Amino acid sequence: MSLHRLAATIESRKGADPDSSWTAKLLAKGPEKAAQKFGEEAVEAIVEAVKGDRAKLVAEAADTLYHLLVMCAARDVTLADIEAELERREGRSGLEEKAARG
Repeated sequence: MSLHRLAATIESRKGADPDSSWTAKLLAKGPEKAAQKFGEEAVEAIVEAVKGDRAKLVAEAADTLYHLLVMCAARDVTLADIEAELERREGRSGLEEKAARG
């Protein structure tokens, strides 16, 4: 599944019956719950990265991306918004980007 299809599926679950899907249930619980789940999944991905289990890291990274998109959707931030920001940064050194934020 592409990130675009995943983001579209998440968007389609907004306002859906929370008993009909996990995504609808997360969105119904609000942005704070979505953020909490993203944080949990990110930590699990970090743990697997440190352990060095590639297959588990792949699975946790997928969970993290999904929960990131749900968290963003809960605040009406779209994948297109994120892509636009990445495009804005393209061609710029990460060091320059970090210095510009300071």
